[in-house]
Amino acid sequence: MAPDEAVALGDVPRVVAGRYELGSVLGAGSSAVVHRARDLRRGVEVAIKCFRPGASERDLRQQRQEMALLARLDHPGLVRLHDGGIVDDCPFVVTDLVEGPTLAGRIAAGPPLAPGAVRRLGAQLADALAYVHAAGIVHRDVKPANVLLGDAGRPRLADFGIARTLEATAATADGCVVGTAAYLAPEQVRGEDVAPATDVYALGLVLLEALTGRREYPGAAVESATARLYRSPAVPVGLPAGLGTVLTAMTQDDPRRRPPAAAVAAALSADPSSPAAALGLGQAMRTRVVHHGRHRLGRPGTRPMSRIALAALTAIVAMLSVAAAPANPPAAVPGGHDSVELSARLR
Repeated sequence: MAPDEAVALGDVPRVVAGRYELGSVLGAGSSAVVHRARDLRRGVEVAIKCFRPGASERDLRQQRQEMALLARLDHPGLVRLHDGGIVDDCPFVVTDLVEGPTLAGRIAAGPPLAPGAVRRLGAQLADALAYVHAAGIVHRDVKPANVLLGDAGRPRLADFGIARTLEATAATADGCVVGTAAYLAPEQVRGEDVAPATDVYALGLVLLEALTGRREYPGAAVESATARLYRSPAVPVGLPAGLGTVLTAMTQDDPRRRPPAAAVAAALSADPSSPAAALGLGQAMRTRVVHHGRHRLGRPGTRPMSRIALAALTAIVAMLSVAAAPANPPAAVPGGHDSVELSARLR
């Protein structure tokens, strides 16, 4: 969509909510336009995302609930949500303005990231996800386009537009999956419940793409979404310092076999040259409590203990040694777009 078409999409006023003066268009999609804006009350630059009008009352209610929750999150690895509302039937959200490219743009520009850079990127994003999961939220759309690379050098995870709390009732219709096809976890494609492990799988695919320079599951939405039900991601052999082992564990078909985000952050941030780094993700995995298929979460802001970083890799190896074989391939799902809502109750 061209910028001039994007501006017409929301038909938003020059000053939104009497406070946010719109500037240039930063990006656009089929349902929203992102503008640079100036917060006239605080005198700072922000980003404002204006959505297409016509949302249902149910959608608006869900958006308000999620905005109230997400506004409480504060982590250096997240793009913080500051405000939101509805103007002339057009919902909008206001976030930090992050100057810099997305990870998608960096991958497209090439060359692929070196293994050490992928370790640092993965550790920082996993740490942000661990914080989000501890708050009871699953992002559900972790992808390179939602990772912003700002001036400070730390990646920041953005766009919680389809995030939901673990206890909330799904806002989509029964049997529908929301997300971007290339980064869906197998359980999303099957129409099953999402959990923190869903984000861990998506992050694994993002890191693989950063490492190889290509999508693991390319193609149209249906082809991309169903491909992971037939084959596991191809993790390159010979990666240094156990990186391949971590990526393989993150992208296990069975979500119960994936390490939690905090353990991933610890494994990737541990000194790869230290023998202690291989002593035991076993300890980290024993701290992961799974009760009737659900994760018991802590408080926002909790951090893995330092001994977990020293114990990082062994538990991932142990998980892989007992990983279940993939299930029989299910039937195909109907078509859709790259950013999809697939009817994916695969029986």
